[in-house]
Amino acid sequence: MFKELDDLLGRKDNRILFVGIGNVLKSDDGTGVYISNRILPRGNIEVITVETGIENYIGKINSIEPDILILIDCVDMKLPPGSVKLLEVCQITDHTFNTHNISLKRLSEFFPMTVFILGIQPVNVDFGENISYIVKDISDKIINQINRQEV
Repeated sequence: MFKELDDLLGRKDNRILFVGIGNVLKSDDGTGVYISNRILPRGNIEVITVETGIENYIGKINSIEPDILILIDCVDMKLPPGSVKLLEVCQITDHTFNTHNISLKRLSEFFPMTVFILGIQPVNVDFGENISYIVKDISDKIINQINRQEV
């Protein structure tokens, strides 16, 4: 489905760490957590869920020593709801999102490995525990793509 993600997953010699970011109490902002909680760790694929406190996990992420770090988060990219982009961290603007104390771009400076953002365009980030249908649907497709990848 997402060629860029398949290309990264195809790098069998690289350890990939997926990190789920988001606030599960703010509707679609919880999509990173939703996805990371459903990724099956195996072989060269590892996963942690940090919710809104990624800055508290810098040491843990660095101690895992992945070759590739993929931060999964709801990102307002001014695209249609449910749009997905895999971006190198240098491609994102330096904004602090509502649920983060530090911008993802700035945060990436603490990591020595290659950092990507897997951004999902939200429909709604108002208070509520339910992810919108379109964001949940695309999230399930991402989960299936990651979990079906052979290691």
